[in-house]
Amino acid sequence: MTAAIALGSNLPSPIGAPDENLREALQRMSALGRVTAVSSFHTTDPVGYLDQPHFVNAAALLETTLSPLELLDGLLEIERAMGRDRASSPLKGPRIIDLDLLLYDDVILTTPELTLPHPAMHQRAFVLTPLAEIAPTLQHPTLKTTIAELLKAGKRREKMGAL
Repeated sequence: MTAAIALGSNLPSPIGAPDENLREALQRMSALGRVTAVSSFHTTDPVGYLDQPHFVNAAALLETTLSPLELLDGLLEIERAMGRDRASSPLKGPRIIDLDLLLYDDVILTTPELTLPHPAMHQRAFVLTPLAEIAPTLQHPTLKTTIAELLKAGKRREKMGAL
């Protein structure tokens, strides 16, 4: 199975600067499967909670034999091991590392722990831009649209909103 994962960081850690946090997370993800593609790193503005540093975002594809929930548990363990405490952090606030499971092949899943595909991924340029770099033809399983098409539609909406 192939999983698409979004990575983000905007705080330094004992490991280093935000870009180094992403590199460390990618290395640790290799324990969960085989990382087959990694986007370039993108500097983005914060969304929602604006009083915080810029983010460094990326996307990765991971071939794995883990189930979606096992993979989610592994990603959350990487976050904890790198110093993220989701319980005490403000929603959309600053973080050392953020690993979001976006897609897991064409699986559609809704549980208390996990929703696949990620429910907001199609609205987030900071997710779609790096993902389109490495998997433009990957199809969103519920919207039946490619990542490249979702990104293009989002850019059209932004342009119209700016007029």
